[in-house]
Amino acid sequence: MNVFDFDGTIYDGDSSKDFFFYCLKHYPKTRGKIFPVMWYGALFGLRIVKKKTFKQKLFSIVQKIPDIDKAVSDFWDENRKNIKKWYMEMKESTDIIISASPEFLLAPICAELGVECMMATRVDKKTGLFDGENCHGKQKVTRFYEMYPDAEIDSFYSDMYCDTPLALISKQAFIVKGERLSPWKFKKKDI
Repeated sequence: MNVFDFDGTIYDGDSSKDFFFYCLKHYPKTRGKIFPVMWYGALFGLRIVKKKTFKQKLFSIVQKIPDIDKAVSDFWDENRKNIKKWYMEMKESTDIIISASPEFLLAPICAELGVECMMATRVDKKTGLFDGENCHGKQKVTRFYEMYPDAEIDSFYSDMYCDTPLALISKQAFIVKGERLSPWKFKKKDI
């Protein structure tokens, strides 16, 4: 089985950030969330609050959207062009996508791509609150083994070395930069 990160890997950009700005543009009532998000972003940057706290503030924007499912569908109508060509040429229905972005945001595009298994951060699409941990770093390995306790990953793809925990349990791993794939470079401390 092949496992992929989503943002920056098969999607050119950060879908969470893109969705936030999409909502600001198309739903004027969401603009009242800009300053609290900026404030929490600064606190996160200064390491005063955790990433989860910041991301919950970011996703609280959903509270101001009357039909979140329509907003997500419209967002993908506008942004599906950001799915990278290399992925479209090799994708298979058995692919697994594991992402820190919210499930409610990625589920429609994964279904459209024919990806049967997607694991992402569980975020309430009406409140923006998390149901569990941010699906990031070691948490991705935890989520993978919860669903596939005895499985082996043939190939893993990500654009970020923070995904080294998944790369370590894979037969082979690739770092993605744009449309270019390169073998993962492990550091001594990783092995």
